[in-house]
Amino acid sequence: MKISKNSDALGIEPISKLLIKQAVPASIGILVMSLNMIVDTIFVGRWIGPLAISAITVVIPVTFFIGAIGLAIGIGGSSVLSRALGSGNNSKALQVFGNQTTLTFLVSGILAVLGLIFQNDLIEFFGADASFKELALTYYRIVMYGIVMLAMCMMGNNVIRAEGKPKFAMYAMMLPAIGNIFMDYLLINVFDLGMEGAAWATFISYGICFGFILWFFIVKSELRLTWDSFKLKRDIVGEISSLSSVTLARQAVISVLTILLNNILIVHGDALDVASYGIISRMLMFALFPVIGVNQGFLPIAGYNYGAQKMERVRESINTSIKYSGALALVIFAIIMIFPSDIVSIFVSNKEGLSADTLAQNAEIVSRTPSALRWVFAATPIIVVQLIGASYFQAIGKAIPALLLSLTKQGFFLIPLVLILPNFFGVFGVWVSFPIADLLSTLVTGYFLNKAVRKDLG
Repeated sequence: MKISKNSDALGIEPISKLLIKQAVPASIGILVMSLNMIVDTIFVGRWIGPLAISAITVVIPVTFFIGAIGLAIGIGGSSVLSRALGSGNNSKALQVFGNQTTLTFLVSGILAVLGLIFQNDLIEFFGADASFKELALTYYRIVMYGIVMLAMCMMGNNVIRAEGKPKFAMYAMMLPAIGNIFMDYLLINVFDLGMEGAAWATFISYGICFGFILWFFIVKSELRLTWDSFKLKRDIVGEISSLSSVTLARQAVISVLTILLNNILIVHGDALDVASYGIISRMLMFALFPVIGVNQGFLPIAGYNYGAQKMERVRESINTSIKYSGALALVIFAIIMIFPSDIVSIFVSNKEGLSADTLAQNAEIVSRTPSALRWVFAATPIIVVQLIGASYFQAIGKAIPALLLSLTKQGFFLIPLVLILPNFFGVFGVWVSFPIADLLSTLVTGYFLNKAVRKDLG
């Protein structure tokens, strides 16, 4: 079957133009998606209270991980798909996409069922204490009902990008984010449904995204699947799994890290420190949106050109991506360093009618979080080397180096640091662990990236 490919442009157009074409829609999509998370947290913090932020923060590891199943299969499989399109192997591209769909549905569905069965144990394991456990359970149950839709969306979004249609990938992230913000306002503020309203707003946003992704592949996609495409093939599953393990391991480590942080912050601090981390984690996603967008734009460009044996274009894509994302990271760093208190104050309310306890909790959040935010973002200008370096190995299909480099920050450095430093420095030890891990992982990744470029690309 012949596919009329937009993806051909990945091997022809100038790298700078391609990167902008790929990265801008990805960045906008991530911006709107992260704005969704930010606004969700702001609404919850201002209309329900800071303990509601703590509740959402402890739920995130499981929802994040199951959603990451789709993300991992999407990114890993799309690396195979991009190289198949680049080499003209269209039948393999169709088989890869079909197998991605089946794998995502089966794995995320099984995990969702298990997550609901063991919900009480999981919420406690994730770090919820008695002060906000019921809030966390309310949010968790409803969100889990729709988590398979999220996994399917994360997978489909990356396939759309690999197909060379980044604008549709952007729409797939924008529409549910806008829907969630609207539903948050309606259900929390207008109908006063509290935590339950926040959860149903998130559920509805998953449904909007899933509906759009389904429409795209039925109406707009060049990948026309047959029933045979959905049948799992051992060699295809093996290839997808080897590369998906890179993203999945990285996302799993992030979930493990979040669980550890929640529990460590409760031990060395209290529930308000968990709320502080909830704000900081949202800012990590939101503030870095253009850097992550460049990284996502880089993946299909490098993968396609490597598959087409255009090594000079691969080298140029690495250099251009690091240059663009580095400049953006410097701007982000400056904003965070100059305006931390202004940023944090957005998440809490001092309006009349709040209880004395809530006002005191809000004041503590504003007092504690700005300094922590600065420390967590202290090494932002250098992280681009680590991101692009790990993504290069994933784009060219080298799963083991990609996996190991993806794990350097969170797995090899940050988790050990947050286990050790708080014993000496308390909660401050958690925050200072972030820039140390960023520095160490960047040094390691930079070394291996430079060595691989010299060897593979000449």
